[in-house]
Amino acid sequence: MTSPEPTHRQDTDNAWSGAPTGDFKLLRWFSIISLVIIATVAVGLGAVSTRFVIVESVERDALLTAQFIQSIAITEVLHAALPKERTMGELLDARDDLDYPEVDPLERATVRVEFLDHVAHLPDVLLANVYAPDRTIIWSTNPALIGTKVGDDDDLERAFQLKIPVSASYHNVDPARTEQKFVTPPQLLFIENYVPLFDASGNTVAAMVEIYKEPKDLIGRIKHGLWTIWIATALGGSLIYAGLFWIVRHAANLLKAQQQQLVINETYVVLGEMSSAVAHSLRNPLATIRSSAELAIEFDDGAAHHSINDIINQVDRMSKWIRELLQSLRPLSDDAEPVNLVAAVHDSLMVFERQIVLAGIRVVFEPQQTPMVLSQQSHLVQILNSLLANALEAMDYGGTLTLILELMDAQQVSLIVCDTGKGMSDEQRSMAFRPFFTTKQGGLGVGLVLVKRLMERFGGSVALEGREGEGTCVRLSFKLAPTNPV
Repeated sequence: MTSPEPTHRQDTDNAWSGAPTGDFKLLRWFSIISLVIIATVAVGLGAVSTRFVIVESVERDALLTAQFIQSIAITEVLHAALPKERTMGELLDARDDLDYPEVDPLERATVRVEFLDHVAHLPDVLLANVYAPDRTIIWSTNPALIGTKVGDDDDLERAFQLKIPVSASYHNVDPARTEQKFVTPPQLLFIENYVPLFDASGNTVAAMVEIYKEPKDLIGRIKHGLWTIWIATALGGSLIYAGLFWIVRHAANLLKAQQQQLVINETYVVLGEMSSAVAHSLRNPLATIRSSAELAIEFDDGAAHHSINDIINQVDRMSKWIRELLQSLRPLSDDAEPVNLVAAVHDSLMVFERQIVLAGIRVVFEPQQTPMVLSQQSHLVQILNSLLANALEAMDYGGTLTLILELMDAQQVSLIVCDTGKGMSDEQRSMAFRPFFTTKQGGLGVGLVLVKRLMERFGGSVALEGREGEGTCVRLSFKLAPTNPV
């Protein structure tokens, strides 16, 4: 409420604020570390999921392709007038036509042509090759490859040795691969499938069908699936990060508040012990000094009269400090009771009536309601007396003291106490409720602290408003009593 420049030092402020200079930045480090961990896990999961989708899609396509080709081979043999002990794999190599005299050459050629025609016209086929057991290409959709012998193809060897369909996916044509000679080059991802065709015994691979496909529909589905995976991964990671950040931020704020409260509590405990010792040590000497000064002033009307009055005034000031210190550190009762706020304001104004008149201050208080608030009579009077004293000290001769009663809602009412003094700066307002911070010359700095404690003890609050040079307003927010006559 008052405006002279503060006399505190910065190190004292740090000591009472409970904010160590080298404290651990929990929220900052959590933000960095959790972001790195969640991003790493999300990228890892996305990569694994992406790989799984591609591999599963390619293998599924390869399985369907192999089943389709083997089914065509069996169907074509069954439909032709060929011996049942012969398979399509044994009929594909024209070099072996003389090895099966029991098979009509025309029927053999017809079955072979029909089968190869089906292979050549499979959907999305870029290139189709048929290998003999000696790894020679005996048929191809690219005639330039017929008769070429492939000697270094791990996938081809694996298919021949393990006698299983083998598939692989590529994004670019490998010039070193002899068989990758496409008539129509692939544009995106393409798949290579090796499908074995067996002889009549079922144990020997008689021919190997190689299919290069560019399944655009499958590629589109894979890309859609990958986008879905990465978007879901990013969204999930963001939600997890946001949720954890909110929890940790809330916990950090709670820890900070608890730390500050712990520092304040410890401060009150220490000061309580100290104040008891100080009060016990000073009260009797102060009372003796004041009595002696009063006795001396009765017998001295000379030059020492003014000095003796100063002694009495200073003793009274010290006694007041001791009472305020003891009162601010005394444990408070939690038992709230309905108190007439308007009546309490009038009682406090009566206490300061003489000071108001001598200072030429105009008082404006025109309540339209008489609310009953939750507090205690003695505590409410103490709050109002402290605020009125600050307001009167903040104003020079003249000025206006305004008290406004503002009904907020059905459960809360505010009393605003405004003066026309010099006001407070933003920094002063932010520090006004810290213990032992004062802007008054010779002040103790416990008045507003006690006001805040008393207001919060009964579910209320206190806030400072105003600007430097324009005066200060203190807003007291009270909880209304359950049965409140208005």
